[in-house]
Amino acid sequence: MENLRRKLPPLSSLVPFEAAARLQSFSRAALELHLTQAAISRQIRALEENLGVQLFDRKSRGVFLTPAGEDFKQTITQALLGIAEQAEKLRAQEPGTAVVLSSQLVEAFYLLMPTLADFHERHPQIELKLHSTLSPIGEGHDKFDIAVQTLGRSTADHVLLFSAPDHVFPVCSPRYLKSIEKGLSIDRLGSYRLLHYETRSQDFVYWDQWLEAVGLPLLVGRKGMRFNSFPVMMQAAIEGHGIALGWDLTTRHMLDSGALVRPFDPQYSVADALGVYKWQGNTLSPSARLLVQWLKGLLLKRA
Repeated sequence: MENLRRKLPPLSSLVPFEAAARLQSFSRAALELHLTQAAISRQIRALEENLGVQLFDRKSRGVFLTPAGEDFKQTITQALLGIAEQAEKLRAQEPGTAVVLSSQLVEAFYLLMPTLADFHERHPQIELKLHSTLSPIGEGHDKFDIAVQTLGRSTADHVLLFSAPDHVFPVCSPRYLKSIEKGLSIDRLGSYRLLHYETRSQDFVYWDQWLEAVGLPLLVGRKGMRFNSFPVMMQAAIEGHGIALGWDLTTRHMLDSGALVRPFDPQYSVADALGVYKWQGNTLSPSARLLVQWLKGLLLKRA
């Protein structure tokens, strides 16, 4: 193919020509393009000299396209419109303008919702799409850029970027704590109303497991209220129904607000509790990297 550059007219003159041809005025084209009328006139004259034809008839009452100018206008308008439409499509697909964040429902509700306003304030240019799920990312998951998931669940070939520790401890409402404060003792834990989350997941800690982990020779079994939903159990704790086992990452907002308190000091620490992943084979966009950086600050600040 011959060198296109030798065949093409001065590209810098095409936009001024299109504006002048559409508006039938050098002065209005100058206003639209934030140029001077003299600059528009020079660009059109250079284009005419390159093509060897007159594109405009210049008369005292204005400028008018010649037949050659009318034909050229049609070609240039279609070409520029095509370039503009394709550019818009590419901008819409541009990596980094939108980030899909997948999260387990509990983390989405208790960890991300109270804190994502901070991310939006820091990075208002990023369009964040939050996808909450109960399914592991390794089980036919919708595509994501970044995912937050408990370690130990199915991940397929998705890449672990970093993991965060978490801490498990009893929580209850201030009202419930006040009702038992006279006889408050962790040795008498079995005599209080305990809240139990029943799940088949292996990544949850039950009361007897927690007691063994913190070195207390005590068994409480499943006596108390049982729930098959962690959010419902936490709401029960907030409403004063008893004592639940909470995780620092998902209860810190409720603790900071005073909705929940810690009645006892012992806690069980899990070194690698929550993982942040990227989609297999994907290169992180600049915006995705900013999200990962923000998540590190969120998940590791109390490590």
